[in-house]
Amino acid sequence: MSSSQIFSKDTVIKTDHLVIGTGIAGLMLALKLARQGNVLVIAKGSLEDNNTWMAQGGIASVLDDADSFENHVRDTMEAGAGLCHHGIVRMVVENGPRLIRELIDIGVKFTRNADAYHLTREGGHSHRRVIHADDLTGKEVLSALIRACREQPSIRIIENQKAVDLLTSDKFGSAGPASFDPPRCYGAYVMDRASRVVYQVRAGRTYLCTGGHGKVYLYTSNPDSATGDGLAMGWRAGCRVANLEFMQFHPTCLFHPKAKTFLISEAVRGEGGVLKDASGRAFMEAYHPLGSLAPRDIVSRAIDSELKRSGASNVFLDTRHLGAEKLRRLFPNIYQTCLQHGIDMARDMIPVVPAAHYSCGGIIVDDAGRTNIAGLYALGEVACSGLHGANRLASNSLLEALVYADRVATDVELDVESGESIAAAFDIEIPGWDSGTAAPPDELVVLSHTWDEIRRLMWNYVGIVRSEKRLSRALSRIAAIRAELDDYYWNYELTEQVLEVRNLALVAWLTVRCAISRKESRGIHFTIDYPDTQPGTMLASGVTSAGRDTILSSGS
Repeated sequence: MSSSQIFSKDTVIKTDHLVIGTGIAGLMLALKLARQGNVLVIAKGSLEDNNTWMAQGGIASVLDDADSFENHVRDTMEAGAGLCHHGIVRMVVENGPRLIRELIDIGVKFTRNADAYHLTREGGHSHRRVIHADDLTGKEVLSALIRACREQPSIRIIENQKAVDLLTSDKFGSAGPASFDPPRCYGAYVMDRASRVVYQVRAGRTYLCTGGHGKVYLYTSNPDSATGDGLAMGWRAGCRVANLEFMQFHPTCLFHPKAKTFLISEAVRGEGGVLKDASGRAFMEAYHPLGSLAPRDIVSRAIDSELKRSGASNVFLDTRHLGAEKLRRLFPNIYQTCLQHGIDMARDMIPVVPAAHYSCGGIIVDDAGRTNIAGLYALGEVACSGLHGANRLASNSLLEALVYADRVATDVELDVESGESIAAAFDIEIPGWDSGTAAPPDELVVLSHTWDEIRRLMWNYVGIVRSEKRLSRALSRIAAIRAELDDYYWNYELTEQVLEVRNLALVAWLTVRCAISRKESRGIHFTIDYPDTQPGTMLASGVTSAGRDTILSSGS
């Protein structure tokens, strides 16, 4: 059920499970945890303010007899450019069909042909395997999950609550319990956005399902809420992170001043859309044998190259040959949105540009979603599971979220940890949030200017094509920005703007550090100083790989 209440700085909410985030990972997990205790779900904004709601294309899974798990595994590994963890890929792929059926059972209405579900094909896939709900898959899936969660009396949902920081056993000194190694998470400090009151949520287990950080870039398909909050909180709590240099740029974001985050789904190219320049020349065949259906990293770099060569502001996606009837039937939302902006897909080429879309890196988790902090899990885009490697295969992200929600819930159910450590979350004394002598915030315009500076810096220096010089300059300036923001953070009362820009700066800094660490070009990460890919090595897991993850630990 949804819930609200009046908060004070002395408020302490106690729950068995705290789920932070309400995308597909968070709500599917909440639904599964509801059988095991009380679940509190907090949403930063509304339940629909996330990337899942905006997802168009669908969920990749082997649902056709002509396809196979082996094909899906191979396609994922090839797209991931040698960094996918083979065991994780196989585990996720093989669990997909079962979890798709679970979605159907809770009421998700996927698009059907006369006698079967319609499957489309996207870039990097060798077969049609993307199940979808027209071109509004995320909205359909999330709507069904919201309905199902609201029917569960053990699930409480509170909207417009912003997690501030995690409560961990190593932060409370004499007030805390006996020493834990590794440290243990006991919940989070949370801000009520309306009153700006910060209160405590104590939880036996905490789950970061906070999504990605696309807003660290100037041009992105992500909503304004995608500021990397979960990643930043995890890092400050001591989580290890990896592979943040691999920010996937979606090749075809609608280029229009009034449509800053609207995507033209990769499924449009899967159905025959062709990328062209302003003269009508199809250029992708010169870059990859799959042409316009090449993996996203290749398509994005090709578009970037074409724009730099020509000086044009955008390229075009040509769908005119597909006909109005097919376009309206398969892509009703995209068709209508383009019409609202004066573009008829059946008559006009669609202006498109690449935009930051999805992070393949994040907080390191194992095959059950565990972080290196006891009692803390991470899943969805905030996590780095090893599935995506150096480049996510299209429509594998919603699949990963479903599978890991199932894996995490199963792990919790089978957990043999002592009840004593869980009970400590409710018994220990943790101080309430104390603003001390902090002054009321002033000059908030400074924060908006800093936000803009970070995003422009990342777009210009840590974008589709990189260099050592650009990365070094970015790191130096972002380090200075972080110092300025820390000074602001400790001297002024907490606001949502302060939290978000501080998190954004931290995520930008981590991204640049990962990018500097990778002395090669691989997948999404391309640098002119190291244009080649390093030869193969053996990972610690024993899986042969063409490269290694870039891993950062707190304090490093």
